Amino acid sequence: MSNDAPQLFLTRVFNAPRELVYRAFTDPEQVAAWWGPTGSVRPIDEMDFDVRPGGHQRFVQLFPHDPTVRAEVRIDLIDAAKDRVLHGVMRLQGNLPGDFGSFETRFRFEFYDEPGDCTRLEVRQWLPPDLSGATGEGWHQSFASLDDHLATVARQG
Repeated sequence: MSNDAPQLFLTRVFNAPRELVYRAFTDPEQVAAWWGPTGSVRPIDEMDFDVRPGGHQRFVQLFPHDPTVRAEVRIDLIDAAKDRVLHGVMRLQGNLPGDFGSFETRFRFEFYDEPGDCTRLEVRQWLPPDLSGATGEGWHQSFASLDDHLATVARQG
């Protein structure tokens, strides 16, 4: 990974306030509800979050349709500015789905207010170039789940 331009840049607008979208990335129960590709689950009892600069997020991602897959996600946070920024290094290890081996990626999530109480999320990710296509697809699947999750949380709140 370098300080060059990211291999992946995504922008997505969510129909939810910035505070709610940020919390969806930083609260273990919410991350468990939406993160990851379709078909994956994240057991809440295997999550450990300390969201602050120098903190971490640790969790396991399982794929019930294939019990041999168990990915460990370890995020070391460089920056965490409440409701504005998450920046860190993510390491995925274990038995990953598909043909993926363990890898490391740096990411930066920036959260912006948009009209109508919406939030624009900008994702920058520095990762091995051969993973950018699959990673982009993974984010699209995750964001579809996040849309559903945010709608549910908004109805409850």
